Amino acid sequence: MTTLPTVKLDRGIHVMHLFYRIDRVRWSQLPAGESAKALKNLETLCAANVAESHPRIVSFANVGGKADFAFILYAAELGHVGQMHRDLEACFPPGVLQPVYTYLSVTELSEYTSTEEDNRRMLTEQEKLQPGTEAFEKRFAEISARMKEYEHYRLYPELPDWEVMCFYPMNKRRIGNDNWYSLDLPTRKKLMGGHARVGRKYAGRVSQLITGSTGVDDWEWGVTLMAHQVDAIKEIVYEMRFDEVSARYGEFGEFYINLRLQPAALWAHLKL
Repeated sequence: MTTLPTVKLDRGIHVMHLFYRIDRVRWSQLPAGESAKALKNLETLCAANVAESHPRIVSFANVGGKADFAFILYAAELGHVGQMHRDLEACFPPGVLQPVYTYLSVTELSEYTSTEEDNRRMLTEQEKLQPGTEAFEKRFAEISARMKEYEHYRLYPELPDWEVMCFYPMNKRRIGNDNWYSLDLPTRKKLMGGHARVGRKYAGRVSQLITGSTGVDDWEWGVTLMAHQVDAIKEIVYEMRFDEVSARYGEFGEFYINLRLQPAALWAHLKL
C-alpha cells in the first residue's frame, strides 16, 4: 500500500464535499449480493470515521435530482481526506458511482474576527467600562473566553447532526467598482460585521460552517448550512442578500439541498 505524505495545516482541518449519482442501468445489472456488499462497506467506513470533529464521514441523500448521494469528509491531513475519498468510492462496484460535484476546502479563521484591541475599545466606548477596573477585566475575560471557544470550533468544527444540509460555493466579486479586494481592511471589516449580525439572528435554527478554498478549489469559500427545516435556510440566504456584502460583492455557485441519512436509510430511500 502506498504511503501518502503527511500534509497538515498550521491550524484547522481539510473538508471535502462529494456529490454522486448512481448509474441505474449498471446497478440493475449487478450480480446478486453486490448491493448488500456495497452497503456493508459504506457502513464500515462511516463507522470508522465518527469523531465529533475529525476524522469524520457524514452521509446524505440529495434532494432535487442534482445528485443521489452527498458526503462531507473531515480530516486533519490532506492525504487522509484524499484516502477517505478513495476508500468511499471503493465501497461501490466499479462504474456505478458517477461524480457530480466535488469541493475541497479548509477550515480557517476570518481575518475580520474581533481582535483584543477591538474588544477593549468596545468595552470602553459601548459599555462605558474603565480599563483596569474589576468590571472591565471581568467582561474582557468573558469575551476572551467566548472568542477562544468560537475560534476553536471554527477551526475544528462539530456541526450538529440536523436533518437538512445545504451546500454552496461563493466568491467575493472583483469587477470594476465592485471589487472587494480593492477595499481597505477597516471598510471590509465593518461590512462583514453587519453580515455577521444577520447570521447570529438565526442561532438555534441554522448552524453554519464557512471553509476557505482560495488556491485550493474553483471558488473562494464553501458554505455549509445545517438546519431542521428548509425555510430557515431560505430565510437566512434571502436576508443575507440584502446585506451589501452579498448584494454588491457576493457571487454564488449552485445550491445543493440534502437530507441527513445513515447508509442503510440511504439504500432504502434510493431503492438500492
